[in-house]
Amino acid sequence: ERVLDVMRQQGMPEISVAPGYGRLLTLLVRLKQPRRVLEIGALGGYSGICLLRGMPADGILTSLEIREDFAQIARSNIAMAGYAARSEMIVGPAAESLARLVQEGRQFDFFFIDADKENYPHYLAQAIALASPGAVVAADNTLLGGRTLNADKNGPSVQAMREFNRLIAQHPRLMGAHLPAYDGLALAIVK
Repeated sequence: ERVLDVMRQQGMPEISVAPGYGRLLTLLVRLKQPRRVLEIGALGGYSGICLLRGMPADGILTSLEIREDFAQIARSNIAMAGYAARSEMIVGPAAESLARLVQEGRQFDFFFIDADKENYPHYLAQAIALASPGAVVAADNTLLGGRTLNADKNGPSVQAMREFNRLIAQHPRLMGAHLPAYDGLALAIVK
C-alpha cells in the first residue's frame, strides 16, 4: 500500500500489477527459487518487491526501466521494503539494456516482462538468449483489454502481442501457457 501511495503522490500511472497478481508472482518465484531475476519494466517498484519477496536470501533482482525518474522512485520503494542490497536498476531503453546483458554473457532464472507492449516479441527473444536452463518467463497484459481477441483491432501493440502469444504457444524452446486472469498472463519454461 505504501508503494502504491508513493506512486499516486508522484503522479505515476496506476498500471502496476494487481495485488492478487503480485501475490502470484511471489508464489511463482518462491516455487522456482531463482537467484537471478530480470524484470523488464520497473515502474514504481511494486512488481519488483513482489518478485524479491519470493526470492531466496542470496537472490538478486535486475530491473530495467526506461525513465530515470521512475527508476529513482522504484529504487526508493525497493529500499523502503528492505531490498536495496538485493536489487540492481538499469536505466535506458530495454532493447539496448538487454543487448548489453547478452554481450556480457549474463544469465537469469526468471523473467517478468511488463513494459512497452510493441516490443514483447523482441523481449521474449532476448529472454530466451539470457535464460539459464529451465528459466521461467512471465509476461503481463497479454490480452490488452481483450483487443488481442478482437479481429477488428490491429494496431501495432495488438499485432505485437498476438505474435508474442503465438511464440509463447509455439516456440520450439518454450513450454508455455496463457492464463486469462486480470489482463492476461503468459507463463513459459525455457527448454
